[in-house]
Amino acid sequence: MYHFLFPSGFDEDAGQPTIKQGAASAYAKEVCFLEVLYKRCCGIDIHKKMMVACIFTSVRKKEIRQFSTMTEDILQLVSWLKETDCEMAAMESTGSYLNILEEEQIPIMVVNAQHIKGVPGRKTDVKDAERIADLVRHGLVKESYIPNRDQRELREITRYRQEVIEERARELNRIQAVLEGCNVKLSSVITDISGKSGMAILKAIVSGETDLVVLSELAEGRARDKIPEMQKSLQGRISEHQQKMLKHQVGHIESLTALIVDLDADIKKNRIHKLGNRSFG
Repeated sequence: MYHFLFPSGFDEDAGQPTIKQGAASAYAKEVCFLEVLYKRCCGIDIHKKMMVACIFTSVRKKEIRQFSTMTEDILQLVSWLKETDCEMAAMESTGSYLNILEEEQIPIMVVNAQHIKGVPGRKTDVKDAERIADLVRHGLVKESYIPNRDQRELREITRYRQEVIEERARELNRIQAVLEGCNVKLSSVITDISGKSGMAILKAIVSGETDLVVLSELAEGRARDKIPEMQKSLQGRISEHQQKMLKHQVGHIESLTALIVDLDADIKKNRIHKLGNRSFG
């Protein structure tokens, strides 16, 4: 099916195209025969608290409705799309909306906002949804690559794990700063103070242990080869305030480390599930 498309707009009351001045004018003056790929399609313009949806149900007939971004309203949008037998819906952004539409088996594409801006023609806040629908109807926009839900969830948890690792590194730097303030040179003997030996010694310090021999005996592995040096490195002056700071920081390190272990397990489980879907899905 084909019909005339005037990218700069169409005055339905006057029954003729509207021509704008500027870069779009030359393009708008040319009447283009474009195939209608989707007879029934919807353009969705998403804002922070509301969304505007425009459905084309025929060449000239369209309907525009507004919805809030609350789940209840999104489900009303879903019902409307199903009632109109929408063949394809399109929007510029993703988020939780995409998950709901996918769960409801609504055919949906995410389009590049910059690509839409690059197509000559009108674009106002009121007409955004209509414009998206019209461009999609004629195949004038490219669908952006959006990973499937399993991939999105794996990416989300992997990014979160990286953020936790970075926070753990920052907390270790804070511990090091406190130790420097105490003139405790533990890091000059133990490369990684977050390892078994370092954490055992730090936990003993925050619990009130001050005996250098006892503290150095907590070292494990290769660190035991440096016990004399370690005893010297631990000979600092730790105030009550510094001891409290170390207690909070060491506790934070332990919780972050446990969280990383949990996230690693979740990521492994997610990947196994994904591979299972590939093998048997």
